[in-house]
Amino acid sequence: MEATFRAYVLEKQAEQVKGSIQQLTMEQLPHGNVTIAVHYSDVNYKDGLASLTNGKVVQNYPFVPGIDLAGEVVQSADERYQPGDLVLCTGYKLGVSHYGGYSEYARVPADWLVPLPNGLEPKEAMMLGTAGFTAALSIDALIHAGVEPASGPVLVTGATGGVGSVAISILSKLGYEVHASSGKAEQTEWLKELGAAQVVARQETEQPFKGALGQTTWAGIVDATGGAALGERLKSVAYRGAVAVSGNTAGAKFESSVFPFILRGVQLIGIDSVYCPAELRLKIWKHLATDWKPDTLLRQGVTEYSLDDTPKALQTVLNGQAVGRQIIRIAD
Repeated sequence: MEATFRAYVLEKQAEQVKGSIQQLTMEQLPHGNVTIAVHYSDVNYKDGLASLTNGKVVQNYPFVPGIDLAGEVVQSADERYQPGDLVLCTGYKLGVSHYGGYSEYARVPADWLVPLPNGLEPKEAMMLGTAGFTAALSIDALIHAGVEPASGPVLVTGATGGVGSVAISILSKLGYEVHASSGKAEQTEWLKELGAAQVVARQETEQPFKGALGQTTWAGIVDATGGAALGERLKSVAYRGAVAVSGNTAGAKFESSVFPFILRGVQLIGIDSVYCPAELRLKIWKHLATDWKPDTLLRQGVTEYSLDDTPKALQTVLNGQAVGRQIIRIAD
């Protein structure tokens, strides 16, 4: 291990949060029983918020953001991990209140780690990251709710984003008819290449219905955006269909009546990737490395940045300009 190493550090100066590449020492890393040489991290919307003065993600400074990481164990006080083991870490307090992945070295509790499953490289793991893991959790929830390929089309909102693009690729691979909702008409062909059978303008999936229920259109929905339109989308879910909700980029509130639930038996399922139980976490990552691996997305839906380009990557996500997944190469 090097005496010093590079990290992207957020500091609060005159009530403004600013980030820069700095040299850190091992003594500056937080408590944990496993030290990792980080190969890759990625960029999620939460990472973008963490970089903002009023993002309401980070409370204490200086701080190293990055809610995901993948790399190699270099030191471990836990018998489950040995130097040389490849691991990944998403969720828990990483990049929120515990120094995250935008650093050449990270130290975390062993309980937060997942052994990198056979079939995934560290780079591929971060091509998926929290967004891909959340997409897979959403699909797992729909399957357990009884939504099958024969049930009918599945709508994916925020289709060009991280969760949406991975969900399209996986659902298509599993044989579902995927309808992609997007506000980026210029990405229509790319969404079809990922596996979308139809691309629907975002405005169409947000139109309010006059009555308590609308025409049944989708057997299930992977909803990564939330907001007021979620209440309207619930009205168009088929009998015994399901909606997996994981995001709030369109807003945190929505209104609904009980009618989708008591007249059609619609199931509204919340998706939490942060404190997902270890057993389910490992199961989902094994799926992502094998039968659910979104090969199409991994081939053509990823933009790679260097650690020095972290500010640009964060701003791209905050501006709503990100398409697919954004990863950060930590180690050359």
